[in-house]
Amino acid sequence: MPTPAPPVDPLPLLRLILAGGRRASRHELLRSGGTGDAGLQARIAGVPASALDRALAWLDGPGHHLVGSEDPRYPALLRQAPHPPLALFIDGDPDALWQPAVAVVGSRNASAAGCENTRRFAGALCRGGLAITSGLAAGIDAAAHEAALAWPGGRTVAVLGTGVDVAYPRYHAALRERVAASGAVVSEHPPGTPPRAGHFPGRNRIVAGLSLGVLVVEAAARSGALITARLAAEAGREVFAIPGSIHHPLSRGCHRLIREGAQLVEDPAEVLAGIAPLAGRLALSYGAVDDPGAVVDPTPPGAARSLPASPTDHDRLWDALGADPTPMDILAVRTGLTPAALSAMLLAMELDGRVAVEHGRYARRSTGGGEAA
Repeated sequence: MPTPAPPVDPLPLLRLILAGGRRASRHELLRSGGTGDAGLQARIAGVPASALDRALAWLDGPGHHLVGSEDPRYPALLRQAPHPPLALFIDGDPDALWQPAVAVVGSRNASAAGCENTRRFAGALCRGGLAITSGLAAGIDAAAHEAALAWPGGRTVAVLGTGVDVAYPRYHAALRERVAASGAVVSEHPPGTPPRAGHFPGRNRIVAGLSLGVLVVEAAARSGALITARLAAEAGREVFAIPGSIHHPLSRGCHRLIREGAQLVEDPAEVLAGIAPLAGRLALSYGAVDDPGAVVDPTPPGAARSLPASPTDHDRLWDALGADPTPMDILAVRTGLTPAALSAMLLAMELDGRVAVEHGRYARRSTGGGEAA
């Protein structure tokens, strides 16, 4: 595990890296006066050279990225959330942050039943074409990531309150590596940043901002999971909670959320139904750029926009589907669409009852219609 770095002010460090192609010197940025903020100028001047060198060295590694808020790869759902981060350090595939996702969160001291519920819900949501977002913490978070990794084709995104290269808790270092290999590990903090209590509410806002909804499995009356749920509601996302025994202290947070308006869920299908309206608008945004209800920029990350995208993309996907289950990579070849666009459209078709998915493979339902949505 990398040695934790001393405390570093992240904002001026990010401005230094983003200012001119990562290698811009602080002298060039200060001379340009590009920040327009004398206080920030002073903070930039005070960034330790060792911190800048460490961040740049990490970015030189394979699969390591820094995606700023103006970068076309920056996840559009997160950009629309309150107080989006200036940039994200990403270990893994930046496109994983564009796949429709549900956050699964809860207690670090989860019960055996809570972990079992997490595995059941997270696995079913992956089967439905969703990614799983969580915070790599012990308990519910770890169970959610493990369930997604165990599902064929499942993807998961871990959002850290440390540097992107620092696992917390430490014994999750191997899990962090597995998540990065099949999805993405992200952080707004520079590499090497150790865990600090003040970082975790910010981590929770990113978990919420990347997701169509948040599922709270178990939570005490005072819990970081409740913060994530509140931030999700403020961002216009759905909040779900699994009820439990009135005698169990880890049920109290979920019961509080339900009293405050969260959807009580007992089956993964209820989560899929709950996110259907937002998921449908997400799918339309990939297939109809002039749709007034679209919630994200329709341009997939790293791709040129084709105007108009129109329902032709949905027709192309429907034509690519058949009675035989087909994996996502084959559908991408047949349609020329990105996995991000395909995920959103397939999810909408599944929720509409037109597509069946099993083990990460998609097929037309026998009762489905023959025209694109």
